[in-house]
Amino acid sequence: MTTEIDPFQLYGTHETETPPVRLTAGKLAVDFKDGNLRTIRYDGAEVLRAVSYLVRDRDWGTYAPAIDDLRIDQHQDGFSVSYVARCTGPENTELAIDVHITAEAGEALIFEAEALTKTGFETNRCGFCILHPIVGVAGRPVSVEHIDGSREDTHLPDLIEPWQPFKDMRAITHGVTSNVTAECRMEGDTFEMEDQRNWSDASYKTYVRPLALPWPYRIPPGEPMRQRIVLTIGDMRRSPTASSTLAADTPPVKLSLGEKSGTMPAIGLIITPEEAPATLAARNRLAEVAPQELLFHFDPDAGHGAEAFNSFAAIAALHAGRSTLEIALPCRQAPLVEAQQIANWMRDAGFKPDAIVISPSVDRQSTPPGSKWPECPPLEEVYAAAHAAFPGVRLGGGMLSYFTELNRKRVPSGPLDFITHCTNPIVHAADDVSVMQTLEALLFITRSVRAIYGDKPYRIGPSTIPMRQNPYGSRTMDNPAGHRIPMANRDPRHNGRFAEAFALGYAAAVLDAGLECLTLSALTGPSGLIAGGDEPSPAGGRRPLFNTIATLARLAGSQWRECVSSDPTAVLSFVAAPANEAPQLLLVNITAAARQVELGCLRPAEKLKSGSLTLAPFAVGSITLMD
Repeated sequence: MTTEIDPFQLYGTHETETPPVRLTAGKLAVDFKDGNLRTIRYDGAEVLRAVSYLVRDRDWGTYAPAIDDLRIDQHQDGFSVSYVARCTGPENTELAIDVHITAEAGEALIFEAEALTKTGFETNRCGFCILHPIVGVAGRPVSVEHIDGSREDTHLPDLIEPWQPFKDMRAITHGVTSNVTAECRMEGDTFEMEDQRNWSDASYKTYVRPLALPWPYRIPPGEPMRQRIVLTIGDMRRSPTASSTLAADTPPVKLSLGEKSGTMPAIGLIITPEEAPATLAARNRLAEVAPQELLFHFDPDAGHGAEAFNSFAAIAALHAGRSTLEIALPCRQAPLVEAQQIANWMRDAGFKPDAIVISPSVDRQSTPPGSKWPECPPLEEVYAAAHAAFPGVRLGGGMLSYFTELNRKRVPSGPLDFITHCTNPIVHAADDVSVMQTLEALLFITRSVRAIYGDKPYRIGPSTIPMRQNPYGSRTMDNPAGHRIPMANRDPRHNGRFAEAFALGYAAAVLDAGLECLTLSALTGPSGLIAGGDEPSPAGGRRPLFNTIATLARLAGSQWRECVSSDPTAVLSFVAAPANEAPQLLLVNITAAARQVELGCLRPAEKLKSGSLTLAPFAVGSITLMD
């Protein structure tokens, strides 16, 4: 008998996502959801992650159009879908998109759309986005056809490309399996590809309208915009196997010990001046978590001043571990003048961090291809000013925003003691599957950082589901209703087991990077381990994330060993061996369905029935192993 789980426990909201509609045409299977196609498979193998028609506003927020006249016809040899999507913009502007999707067994999948506005419509992007998967595809050969008819035989990037790997695209062909290819042809405009792993998305994104063209732009009234995507599968097998897309049962996930090992990173918590009073009030909770690092955030452009350091000093006095101050330097005066003023405020308050992270405030903003770099003092001058103002303190640099900005503006590492950046999983999409899929990109991010900066000490965070700052627009998105929306400064899932699973999955995904410190939360506030009095929360105010962060802090400095999952899209795990304690197997189900896990050669101290266990949706587990 299956026990129904309250959605609030999982997602921090009673609002659930509408499940996709599975459509098939022979060996081709797609998930239709919210007007777009997800998880496009041929004979069980993923071909494309998504084909979507998207409309974005001037802050790169994605419209959620109303869908009218939806018609879905699934017949024996194929399917068809039609609907009209309607977007309402500022000043009562409107846009309607007439969509038709068709597929027949053995023939191409066609997704075509015509956009028309009677009022004119402002947008940063309007048209198709095609997502190629990254696992098993990164670094592999592709053939690109350009709009002039020329063809380029090349490879998808392995290390993350800061700029567009391919421009002026008409079609791209890649290998799905050793004998199956997929050509994606894009008609109606000029397309280009960006390496979406920059933002921790688990995809390469081919999109319409080159970024070098001006944005936002206005779609004129009365002029239809027509685009079409044609996906053609080439199956070169002489005797194609029977379709495996509709497997009756989900096989168990098998775990086995791998060869990689290392040291668990220190765990940090982010503290802002706005949350400092709540953090002081929750001092007992801070002691329970016992993080190794407190990361204090200071941003004069946000109104932070001398008084912030009195609170910081009071919190640091409660903390037995280390502390770091991250500074978003305004750079309206000479860097040395501004850094010295901050140093004086710190001295007067008695706040003495162990390390400083400093970055010009403007560097948090994205500089897309074709855009002018903002005025900013040379980073060498900024770092020299920090060394002069904070002598004897470790100096970190990189980006206070995300890996994207670090990859595009690679800081001089010579003056730095460590490199740092953040990630955020809801930049482009905020559905449950897309958020968890960002874990796939973390390995590529950390490998890319190591390729740039070698063995320089390396920190990540704060990296949370809610977005703390939007480099791609004027603001983060307010979310008072608690929906799943991109670029939101609050996300309901942070209250549920979803966030706990995401955090442990994140820690597992970056272990091989050899991080010095990993920060995945605050103590209080929208990204905190405990909820405020006016926020929905579990009993006692502790969010489920509390236990995982406390566990990771307890394991900091322990030796870890790789644990290979037969299905890393479902279950992630690793073994940690604290000093003078039995090894612990930590594992997490990152899906919304219960999964059976077989432990194989891993020997639990307490015998499990049949050497297996069942992990509930988004469940985190810990099993003591025999030495």
